[in-house]
Amino acid sequence: MLLFFHCFICSLLPDSCLLIYLASFQTMNISKMISGDVSFTSPFKLVAYRDDFIHALVAYFDVSFTKCHKLMGFSTGPRSRATHWKQTVLYLEDVLTICEGEAVTGSMTVAPNKKNPRDIDIMVKYSLNGQRCVVSRTQHFKMR
Repeated sequence: MLLFFHCFICSLLPDSCLLIYLASFQTMNISKMISGDVSFTSPFKLVAYRDDFIHALVAYFDVSFTKCHKLMGFSTGPRSRATHWKQTVLYLEDVLTICEGEAVTGSMTVAPNKKNPRDIDIMVKYSLNGQRCVVSRTQHFKMR
């Protein structure tokens, strides 16, 4: 039995909270995707650009409307103009101490909840083998 008690929030984050180079981990073409495409697992590698502490991972999406006469789009990311979608902040069970140039690696699995497809189950596997911190963990989140 999986317990989904790990904390997340939807919030607007200031750019100063970020210490990792941005990494895209999933691209979807909504004009061609099928229902099964909403479930995915994607690897990630997040490289720090300064020494600091990591308390959470931040997820957001960018949208490009490529079939229009004029290319249009927007980002819900923390370095973009605020939208009502905000960002999803996934708090880690561990506080990671990371040094510049070190990387957190892992994967994120996203899928509709089996009991209620409006809920989203997220599994994050992450590890850091750094100078000051060595950790490997799997966390589960449920978005309602």
